[in-house]
Amino acid sequence: MVNKPRKLHVKKGDTVEIISGKDKGKRGVVLRALPSEGKIVVEGVNMLTKHQKPRGANQQGGIIHQEGAIYASKAMLVCKRCNKARRVARKVMEDGTKVRVCKKCGETFAN
Repeated sequence: MVNKPRKLHVKKGDTVEIISGKDKGKRGVVLRALPSEGKIVVEGVNMLTKHQKPRGANQQGGIIHQEGAIYASKAMLVCKRCNKARRVARKVMEDGTKVRVCKKCGETFAN
């Protein structure tokens, strides 16, 4: 059974703050959004250790560190004006486009 893509409240390029788990309080930029899994990959959060074998003559093996995916519900969008993690509302503008706005101050987020 294929999972239906979910609507995420964050997008690639957004700055988020982690609100629960081992990385609570960390801030980072969303590198990838995985709507089918309901997860995101955030820069510097949920660092995993991967043991990589050398493939080919010119590639070096060793231990590399990379970001793992976390559930999107563990991250809150950071408002640029408030500089705090805030909830997001969706608002329809006069020209019919939908934008995300900060619930506290009304600042719009780039889509």
